Amino acid sequence: MRQFGAELQSSPLKPLSDLSPVHFVFYLDCDTETCSLSTLQLGEDMMCTSIHHGSACSMLVTLLYGLEPYMDATEESSFLQDMLMVNSLHVLIKLHERLQRFGVQKPAPIQDHAGQLAREVMKELHTLEARPEIAELMHVLSKPHVRDLLSVHDTVAQKEYEPKLPSLAAEDHEDEEDSVRIIQLMKSKEPLGATIKRDESTGAIVVARIMRGGAADRSGLIREGDELREVNGVPMENKNPEEIIPILAQSDGAVTFKVIPGTKDELEADDTEVFVRALFDYHPKEDPAIPCKDVGLEFGRGDVLQIVSRENDTWWQARRICDANLRAGLIPSRQLQERRVALQRPEVLFQTSRALKMKNAEDADYMAIHGIHIAGLRRSFRLSKKDRRSRETRAKWKKCEAGGENHISSYQEVVPYVREPGEPYRLVLLVGPSGVGLTELKRKLLLSDPEHFGVAVPHTTRERRKHEREGVDYHFVSRRAFENDILNHEFIEYGGHGGNYYGTSLDSVREVLAERKVCLLDVEPHAVKLLYTTEFKPYVTFVKPPAIEQLRLSRRKAKILASCDEPVPTRTFMEADFEDMINTAQEMEDEYGYLFEKIIINDDLAMVFTELRAGLKKLEKERNWIPKIWV
Repeated sequence: MRQFGAELQSSPLKPLSDLSPVHFVFYLDCDTETCSLSTLQLGEDMMCTSIHHGSACSMLVTLLYGLEPYMDATEESSFLQDMLMVNSLHVLIKLHERLQRFGVQKPAPIQDHAGQLAREVMKELHTLEARPEIAELMHVLSKPHVRDLLSVHDTVAQKEYEPKLPSLAAEDHEDEEDSVRIIQLMKSKEPLGATIKRDESTGAIVVARIMRGGAADRSGLIREGDELREVNGVPMENKNPEEIIPILAQSDGAVTFKVIPGTKDELEADDTEVFVRALFDYHPKEDPAIPCKDVGLEFGRGDVLQIVSRENDTWWQARRICDANLRAGLIPSRQLQERRVALQRPEVLFQTSRALKMKNAEDADYMAIHGIHIAGLRRSFRLSKKDRRSRETRAKWKKCEAGGENHISSYQEVVPYVREPGEPYRLVLLVGPSGVGLTELKRKLLLSDPEHFGVAVPHTTRERRKHEREGVDYHFVSRRAFENDILNHEFIEYGGHGGNYYGTSLDSVREVLAERKVCLLDVEPHAVKLLYTTEFKPYVTFVKPPAIEQLRLSRRKAKILASCDEPVPTRTFMEADFEDMINTAQEMEDEYGYLFEKIIINDDLAMVFTELRAGLKKLEKERNWIPKIWV
C-alpha cells in the first residue's frame, strides 16, 4: 500500500487554477511495479493528486506536461518548474529506484549495525597496548567518510530509506475536529492493517484499531477513533462493518477514504521491547471472540513473540520473532487467555481444603521412592506407574493444602541470551512419563560425546561394593549426613529403597557444570521448579509418547519397572501401561507445561536423538530465549 494524503477543510474543492497562494511539497514513492510522484498542495484548501508511470523519469516529464496549462510567469510557477528540472532531483530518483531494486532482491545483510560495531571496536582498541597497526585501524575508523559509509550501510540494511509524508504545519491542525480528511492509499496484496466498528453512541463507523507496522500505521494518516464518511465515494451512513469489507476487497488500485478526525487522545508510545514465549497454540480462524479474524496472528506453543502494543486489555498486538512480515497481528491478552483457561478447568481442581485434610496422614511418605532405574552409567530415580500415581495424588493434596497453588499461564516473558565463552552450559532436564525413553536418550547423548556430556553422580547410604568407585558410581555417605542434607534441602530428588537412602544432590549437578560439561538429568516434573533458577538456567525438554498404536509396535519387547509390591523388578509392557503413559504425559503437560521449553514426541528413538542433539548444539552457540526472571 502506498500513501497519499492531505487535509480538506469543510469548504468544497476548487479547481487547481483558482488556488492562491500555492505552496507545493513533493515526495517520491516507488516500488517494482509503479513509481508515484505526488503533489501535496497546502493552503486554505488542500487536495492530493497522484500520477503513475513505469519509470520515475518519464513520470516527471508527464507531470511537467500536465502542469503546463497552469504555468505562468508567477514566482511560484518558476519555482516549481526549476525544482522539477534540477539535476539533484533526477539523481535522487535514480538512487531511490536502485534501492527499490535492492529491496526486491531481498539480500540478507550479515549485520545491520556496522556503525555500532565500529564504535565498540574503537572502545576496545583504546584499552589495548599502543601498536602501529592498532593506531592505523583507529585512524581509519575515525575518518568521517568511513563513519558515513557505515551509517549508509546500516540504513540500507535496516530498510529505513522509504520516503515519509511530510508533516503539516501546526496551524493546519487548529480546526482538525471540524475538518474532513481525504486519504488515498494505493492498494497492494498487503492488508490495510486497521479494524473498524460501529460507535454505539453515534452509530458512526469508526476506526477501532491500527495494527502496528501495517500500511495504515506506516502512512500516519489514519488514526484510531477516525470516523469513516466515505470509501471510494460510497457513503458509510447506515452501513454495517460487514458491508464495508467487500467494498475494500473489490477496490482496485487506489482506495480513497473520507474521514472526520477522531478526538481520541493518543497514548504515549512505549518503546520498551517485550518478548514472550507462547505457552499455548492459537488459531485466530477458530476463535469466535476475535474482533477480526483476518488480522489475527497464528502461533504455536513455544513461539517467541514481540508484543508491540498492550493498549487494549483484551487484545494485544504482536509479531513473531524472525518473521519477515513486520505487520503486527492480534493475539489474546494474558488476562483474556488465562480467564478462558480458568473457566474451562474442571471443578475437581478446586476441592475444599476440608476434604484434603482427611488425607493428611498419607503425606508422610510423600517423597518415598520404591525403585531405581539404570540410566546410562549412573542411576536416576524413577517410579512404577502405580507408585507414581499414588505419590502424585498425594503431591496435589499437599500442594492444595499448602496454599492452593493452581498455576494458569499463557505467556512467559523472555529475553535473548547467548552463552559467553567460559560460562557454564545450561542444565539439560529431560522430563516425561516412565517408559517413554528418557533413559535411552540420555545414554545415547552421553555415549555420543562423553567429553562434552556428563551426568550427576547420586548419593547413597548403603555400603560400597567391591566393583564400585567413590565419586564415580555413587557418593557413599553416612545416614546422618544424608538426613542433614535433606533438612538443608540439598537434594533434587531422594527416597528410600531396601532400608537405604538414594538421592541426587544440587552439588553433584554443580560438579558436572564445573567440569565445563553439559549436565544431563532426567527428573520428575515437580523437581524442575527447584532447578528453575538463574544459576542453572535449565533447558527443559518434555518427551511425549506417540499414539497408542505406535507404542504397541515400539514397546512390544521392552521392559518397564514393576511396582514395589510385585515380586520381579521389571516386566513387559501391557495395554494398561500404554494408556497410563499417555494419560500421565497429558497430566504432566497440563500442570507443568509452562516450564517446558521444547516438546518432542518419541515415535522413533533415532530421529528424536538426532533432533535433540542438533537442538542442544544450537543452544550452546546461537541466541536463545530465557525467562526474564533469570536476568
